[in-house]
Amino acid sequence: MNRARINYNSGAVKKPLPTTPLDPANQPNDPKRPSESESQNDYLVLVVDDSIDNLTMISLELQQSGYRVATATDGEEALKVAAMIKPDCIIMDLAMPGVDGLESTRQIRQDLSLKDIPVIALTAFSTDGFRRAAHETGFDGYLTKPVEFERLHDLIGRLIGLARSARNQSCGDLRNNIGG
Repeated sequence: MNRARINYNSGAVKKPLPTTPLDPANQPNDPKRPSESESQNDYLVLVVDDSIDNLTMISLELQQSGYRVATATDGEEALKVAAMIKPDCIIMDLAMPGVDGLESTRQIRQDLSLKDIPVIALTAFSTDGFRRAAHETGFDGYLTKPVEFERLHDLIGRLIGLARSARNQSCGDLRNNIGG
């Protein structure tokens, strides 16, 4: 049986913590997402990269900054993990064996439960062709390696804020249409 590996940490962290498997049975049943007034400690970021070194470096940096982090090592695994945990943001490598970052993002954009999650391309490819392909595929941001963590943190925060604003606006529109 092919099972997705999921790593997950929660809470504010000042030093790296080892990742532990996410057990769906231990997840809260309340599907509510944190409000905008809550800190980034409540943000769950899925990091997808086939390079274990990159995956570890990015995950530990995000954890040290207070994010909760889940990981996947290829596009197929990313789709399974994203469907299971509904992250606030996905950081996706483009070049991976099997289902690459472009294809998995195409599939994310077609899934009604995942389509509004911000996806950031984080890749070694800096050409205009790759940037254009990522934009056309539905990526919300594009950063190149080596990782500039200040830019990554800024982009994550801005995209999560925009996604939450859009979600809140949609809920308000729906409430207005139902109530009036």
